[in-house]
Amino acid sequence: MSAPTSGGEARVDLSGAMGAMQQNSAAAAQANQADGNRVTTMFQRSSHPICLFFHLLFRTLALLMYLFGYAITENFVMVFVVCVLLLAFDFWTVKNVSGRLLVGLRWWNEVNEDGTTKWVFESRENNQPNPADSGVFWTTLYAYTVVWAVFAVLQLLHPSWLCITLQSVLGSSMGQSVMGSLISRGTSNMFAGGRR
Repeated sequence: MSAPTSGGEARVDLSGAMGAMQQNSAAAAQANQADGNRVTTMFQRSSHPICLFFHLLFRTLALLMYLFGYAITENFVMVFVVCVLLLAFDFWTVKNVSGRLLVGLRWWNEVNEDGTTKWVFESRENNQPNPADSGVFWTTLYAYTVVWAVFAVLQLLHPSWLCITLQSVLGSSMGQSVMGSLISRGTSNMFAGGRR
């Protein structure tokens, strides 16, 4: 590792250590690039990347607002209103846009002339959704619902009526999205893929 020089000093050969450090930093750079590419690849593999983006956007913003909003604004009413609005946007997006485009499912409520209501659930005829779109749709639909359910249970440990009310509203919104999608997935009613 060291070789004597003409002045009697020892010189250290760092070429091996430098080579190992370069390999480690190259491997770390590839790993970081792979993590960044995973998100990029998810959107590149999607048949509807803009729809997929908005499918993720509203629910993620609602979760972030719930977790960090009170620390930012210290106004519970503001956090409550923003979370409810974001999840209302998410519910509308899942029901009317991402459910139809990403996985070929849709549902709606019809009011009959006598005032009774009828829920209609449909799935696309010969439904073969893009695996990337379908995977993200179902994973996020279930995962965010479980996250909100965990928050609701944790909230019961330190009850606050305002927080429990917020959890009820948020949980019912996510639950309706899951139930509507699951019922549509199992229905025999078909639509030809065109707009209603």
